Amino acid sequence: MELFTNQVLAGIATGAIYACMALAVVMIYQAIDHLNFAQGEMAMFSTFISWQLMQWGIPYWGAFVITLVFSFIGGIAIERILFKPLAKAPVLTNVAGFIALFAIINSSAGLIWDFTIKQYPTPFGSAPFLGSQLISTHQAGMIGVTVLLLLGLYFFFQYTRIGLAMRAAASVPESARLVGINTSWMIALGWGMASAIGSIAGMLIAPVVFLEPNMMGGVLIYGFAAAVLGGLTSPFGGVVGGFLVGIFENLAGTYIPGVGNELKLPIALALIISVLVVKPAGLFGRHIVKRV
Repeated sequence: MELFTNQVLAGIATGAIYACMALAVVMIYQAIDHLNFAQGEMAMFSTFISWQLMQWGIPYWGAFVITLVFSFIGGIAIERILFKPLAKAPVLTNVAGFIALFAIINSSAGLIWDFTIKQYPTPFGSAPFLGSQLISTHQAGMIGVTVLLLLGLYFFFQYTRIGLAMRAAASVPESARLVGINTSWMIALGWGMASAIGSIAGMLIAPVVFLEPNMMGGVLIYGFAAAVLGGLTSPFGGVVGGFLVGIFENLAGTYIPGVGNELKLPIALALIISVLVVKPAGLFGRHIVKRV
């Protein structure tokens, strides 16, 4: 029973990261109806920025805030420069743009910081949380930061004018334009917020997986699995999917013979395929009906 509890708690901790990544994926999908294959690389580059700031002597939380601002502005810039001109382009053109962005960011990070593994500090420490061996202080910190982030986003989208305008621009863009909402800039703000959320995931997972240009590859696949499981049209579903994927991944690696750590990633891919076959809209997603 202690092993089961340990795996569930560890799954919730890693699921918090997947939830952040899934939320970033869903936000951009709602804005432009495409999956951002470079979401993980954007998070990785932001994490390197925070690491570099700390190397220059800036305290962790100072570097954290500066990185969030950098990521937010960078996300808006990417949307304005690269994807706004592709708004009405064919799907494959957008996919090519995402792949190019992936390669450019990954190569740039390798050029600037090289591909050697770097230690990334944690502000929470690694001691047992409250004296319990079931979860570490860093894992508890990951869960706490994610919960605070999700609560902040909930209040932002429910009770602020900008948040409500962003929801309207994503759900009913034609009607939003008719009431005077600048949907183009709402999409750009969505990109900025998704980029900042992804950077939080990167900074929280870096002490666990270590810092290098390919660190977010597996995390992004888990984020996609979480988004598909919860529903690409539901931010809440993406969050729930993140926690479910984290728990399922840990339990499968512990209790299914022959899985272990090596086959956890294929399980995430199998989960994506299974959900798409059984329930294409996800657990909380809505079916989209288009008039033709």
